[in-house]
Amino acid sequence: MTGTPKSDFDDYYNFNETEQGAQPCNNGNAKAFSEVFLPTLYSIVFIVGFIGNGLVVWVLIRHRQKSNMTDVCLFNLALSDLIFLVSLPFWAHNAMDEWIFGKFMCHTITGVFMIGLYASIFFMVLMTLDRYAIIVHAHSMFSRHRSTKMGLALASMVWIISLFASLPNIIFTNQKTDSNNKSSCRPDFPDDTSWMSFTYINMNILSLVFPLIIMSFCYSRIIPTLLSIKSQKRHKVVKLILAVVAVYFLFWTPYNIVMFLMFLQRCGYMLSCDWHISLSLAMQWVETIALSHCCLNPIIYAFAGQKFRRAVLKVFKDQFPLCFKQCASFSQQLSERRSSTFSRASEMSSTQIA
Repeated sequence: MTGTPKSDFDDYYNFNETEQGAQPCNNGNAKAFSEVFLPTLYSIVFIVGFIGNGLVVWVLIRHRQKSNMTDVCLFNLALSDLIFLVSLPFWAHNAMDEWIFGKFMCHTITGVFMIGLYASIFFMVLMTLDRYAIIVHAHSMFSRHRSTKMGLALASMVWIISLFASLPNIIFTNQKTDSNNKSSCRPDFPDDTSWMSFTYINMNILSLVFPLIIMSFCYSRIIPTLLSIKSQKRHKVVKLILAVVAVYFLFWTPYNIVMFLMFLQRCGYMLSCDWHISLSLAMQWVETIALSHCCLNPIIYAFAGQKFRRAVLKVFKDQFPLCFKQCASFSQQLSERRSSTFSRASEMSSTQIA
């Protein structure tokens, strides 16, 4: 996102081709569609993502005494997703009505959104590099000295980089009022500067090109190394790795393609009304798809691992012992009924045969 959800195509709604000597471009249908579509999907992403990532954070905090570098990365990945998700109710309201939270909150929520978004991407890259180190270079100095302290140091560096990457969006996003006296929180880049182009290219590079290069290189070395190891679990690990890469780029590539086309429009290409309407509608779909990737992070990175699943069950058993006792009792009764039914069926079959 070059600034905030919905605000990237606010200009499309007000686009007027009279500057080119043509009739005004009526994009009201796209705007009306966004007022219903975006709040609904933002709300779904917020609820699902908050539950999943909140559970990851809760479990890892409960088991922080046994944490390692991988757990630190996983914790910060879930935390970055939660920070990013906090902003979605504000953007949902902004898409449905107008920005009523003031100029300060416009900068603040933009910062929360962008920092969480960049941090989520960077922590996925860091986890990829960590896997590369412990699998491909298992006997290296880094692999032998992977510790919680090193994880915290790297996590701090990621948060600082995310802040610097977000600064242009935070600085140049502002509360603006349109001709109908309705306020919105959206980018407000200075004229005759390259900041707008920089933010578009910056997001394309950091959310697609940079992860693509790092993940492709690391996993191209990890997969052959795993396949050379004689282990029954290697195929499951390889499938999980391929799922991680495929899901990430499946969710983020459409968004980056549409955003690059928007960048070309900013540069003076594809200025027809049809292009503006098509891209404004496309951005609503691909943006929501990209945002919903944070809902899958807990499933891909946490719940797919046996260690984390055991930790989740242990935490729930400690917090809700009565529920688990009843569930265990019910499961045992169900198992006994099945075994008795199977025994009776076997006896009847034996009698009929006799």
